[in-house]
Amino acid sequence: MSKKFRLSCALDVDDLLLDCIPYAIKLANEKYKFNPPLSIYEVNHWGKLNSRADVIFEFFDDPEFYKNQPVIAGAKEFVSKLSKMTEVFISTSIPTKYMGIRAERLLQEFPDIPQENIYMGSRKDKINVDILFDDGMHNVFKSNAAYPILMRRPWNQSATGMLAVNTYDEFLKLVEVIAKSYSYVEQPFVGPGIVILVGPSGSGKTKIASRLVKKLTTFEKLVSYTTDDKTALKTNDWYNYVTIDEFNKMVENGELFESTMYAGHGFGSKKEDIEKILSQGKNIIATTDICGAMAIKTHFENAITVYIKRDRRVLIDTILSKKSSNEDKVSRIISIDDETANEAICDYSVKNNGSYDEAADEIISMLNLK
Repeated sequence: MSKKFRLSCALDVDDLLLDCIPYAIKLANEKYKFNPPLSIYEVNHWGKLNSRADVIFEFFDDPEFYKNQPVIAGAKEFVSKLSKMTEVFISTSIPTKYMGIRAERLLQEFPDIPQENIYMGSRKDKINVDILFDDGMHNVFKSNAAYPILMRRPWNQSATGMLAVNTYDEFLKLVEVIAKSYSYVEQPFVGPGIVILVGPSGSGKTKIASRLVKKLTTFEKLVSYTTDDKTALKTNDWYNYVTIDEFNKMVENGELFESTMYAGHGFGSKKEDIEKILSQGKNIIATTDICGAMAIKTHFENAITVYIKRDRRVLIDTILSKKSSNEDKVSRIISIDDETANEAICDYSVKNNGSYDEAADEIISMLNLK
């Protein structure tokens, strides 16, 4: 990155740097002796849910809660690394009467962030930065940042298409990718490696990927895992189908090194599956959303992203023709604009004009694949 150019990044605090909902759940379990214990997965939306999980809100009006919020593991190291890459700001929403406690905690725990860079208030759309990192969907949706990025949590799993990460490392990798995108430096493909196709639903990623696997004997497809409907995707052999409970268990056990929710369905990949193919000296073709792509780039150096462009009308028509629920189709359609913005941070882009073979051939030529 040029010394004359430095990205600016605003960080949320609750459940990004300091434990909030998990801490409130811990306090609730201690006070009310829930059996079974209250779980973070019961907080699957923000706000009161008319369920037993609503008891956590009573702790948000206690000054001791804000004084004692635990620092999330790795948060201090994360802020230190990020401060070397960007100018870091804090953008935190907190009741006025507790702002002093919050400021004192931040200055104590995160000395890398200057006092004058701490902003408090709920209007995060007024923060003028390049990157916003937040776990609140509403803040990400409304942000005027060039790159609003969501930290995946159980209460924002319905978010579809937007930039999202699961870990600090994935976020740092994404910041690195964003910084490089300003310099327009193309990244060459070096095998054995991974070519990841990214694009909105209906862009033709899977069909183009299938053409690439047929045309390139040195490539093998990456079969991922999904909770999507087997009936809707019965002809798609790029996925292993699991139940949502099985998927969540795989995430909790660390079996999926990258996972995301898209249109209400879980998608993820196993690191061991990628390592097995690469160890055989073969390259990989993968299809993911931008979240999965950044996770792969975080763990594997030789990974190239190719954004698949397609006319908006065709995208919508393709989505509407899917054998899935109306809710699923709506989620995919409203995510199109968010996903279109992801082209800027992909290494390459290709237009799908309706011929999947032509798009595949263009990728082969562009990356000099064999």
